[in-house]
Amino acid sequence: MKNIYLAVMALVVAGTSISCSHKVTRIDPKEQVDLSGRWNNTDSRLVAEQMIDQVLHERWVGDHQEAHGGQKPVVIVGFVTNKSHEHIEAETFVTDVEQSFIRSGRVRLVQGGKKRDELRAEKADQQTNASASSMKKFGLEQGADYILQGEINSIVDSQKRRKVVYYQINLELTNIQSNEVVWLGDKKIAKYVKN
Repeated sequence: MKNIYLAVMALVVAGTSISCSHKVTRIDPKEQVDLSGRWNNTDSRLVAEQMIDQVLHERWVGDHQEAHGGQKPVVIVGFVTNKSHEHIEAETFVTDVEQSFIRSGRVRLVQGGKKRDELRAEKADQQTNASASSMKKFGLEQGADYILQGEINSIVDSQKRRKVVYYQINLELTNIQSNEVVWLGDKKIAKYVKN
């Protein structure tokens, strides 16, 4: 009886350890892996790269340089609102957009939002805690010429174990001085998911 009990316990332990095994493999972040059909890092990176490529090849860049003695336009990335059906961290997408702008070398990028507030708080702190020669002064920031804003939308169509998830990312670039919209762009992604 004791041998049977030990054999059963050995099988239970073996079965538990096999079913609870967990393996993690590192992959290249640029590798396209889509497990769930939801918005992921590949979508964020590709959409940012493609949309910034679109915006930078429109005539507003040349028009700006012609009107300002060849100077690169200064851009700030504003809010990108998630209006989709799922939780998407829009800040990750904004960072991908900012990286694409910087890599292009065609515009100058200035900080906005919370990052700008943190920089201003640091300047305020320096007014009392830094030496006069190293203290950064208020009122000398580079003002942006244009603001890029947008939204992420989605539509889900499903039946039984199949669904199509459709994403549309809309971005618009506005001249801050004149309030004129100088570029509108969108990128669409459709994913078919079968469970």
